[in-house]
Amino acid sequence: MQICEEVGPVVSFRLVLDRETGKPKGYGFCEYKDEETALSARRNLHGYEINGRQLRVDFAENDKSTDRGREQV
Repeated sequence: MQICEEVGPVVSFRLVLDRETGKPKGYGFCEYKDEETALSARRNLHGYEINGRQLRVDFAENDKSTDRGREQV
């Protein structure tokens, strides 16, 4: 979450966990207050290295529509 906050205030953050092991699955969802901040996150955090892995940042999609303020990291 700290990395996500580098581009702007975070409304919510959810790290996805494996139901059986309780360990992180390697991705999560970060929600920003507006599309501009989300675009900045995609532009500035994509490729950011953390713990030897590069972040892949893109907009999350759901069945009904794309929520442009929510980033998948």
